[in-house]
Amino acid sequence: MVDVGQSAARAPRSAAVFGASGGIGAALCEALAARGAQVIHAGSRRGEGPQGPAIRRFAFDLTDEASIAAAAQEMRDDPPEWVIAATGVLTLADGTGPERTYKRLDPAVMAEVFALNTIGPALIAKHMLPLMPRGAPFTFAALSARVGSISDNGLGGWHSYRASKAALNMLLKNLAIEVSRTHSEGVVVGLHPGTVDSALSEPFQSGLPEGQLTAPQDAAANLLDVLARLTPAQSGRVFDFRGDEVPA
Repeated sequence: MVDVGQSAARAPRSAAVFGASGGIGAALCEALAARGAQVIHAGSRRGEGPQGPAIRRFAFDLTDEASIAAAAQEMRDDPPEWVIAATGVLTLADGTGPERTYKRLDPAVMAEVFALNTIGPALIAKHMLPLMPRGAPFTFAALSARVGSISDNGLGGWHSYRASKAALNMLLKNLAIEVSRTHSEGVVVGLHPGTVDSALSEPFQSGLPEGQLTAPQDAAANLLDVLARLTPAQSGRVFDFRGDEVPA
């Protein structure tokens, strides 16, 4: 568990948010600016997103490694202290939602979900982690989900989404182990933001218990509080918005 009993005042001097045009990503950029971050690289597919004196917008595509490499190259001379992959998909652009039964499994759908939820964040790590200086603190975080937990899965269903997030969690664990060998002060984690009022969760909000849906601004504040208190000893794990560890 991460101690988030008191609001964490610490914020990085600089940060990069991949997925800055989404509900959580935009809220993260705004919250980082409000907490005093001096430089916030805000990336989205079309280079859109929040605006402000600290914001530096850039374009990237999760399915185009060259665009991710180019974005990292632009940050090479002054790498961000925090990198957050605020990306992910639950319902595809054509309206295809999570499978409720194995009878609906489609290899093309599975490939697209994995490309966006697993491979995309892995490529961000591939190009951003080499920028991180040795001997200095840094944090790399990717939005995951509690449903990616294998031991906590009691309902089944949502096959591609669950599996893609479980695979992401394994990749984060692998990255944390590898990074620790050369960067003793680095932190690599997954974050479960809860059910956030965003485009990702909108088709599944009906019937939610009162109080379970979180505004993007509140979710961003919760996640930044968690990140601000993480230490290298907690690297490789997944934490929820309360700071509780999500079981593997």
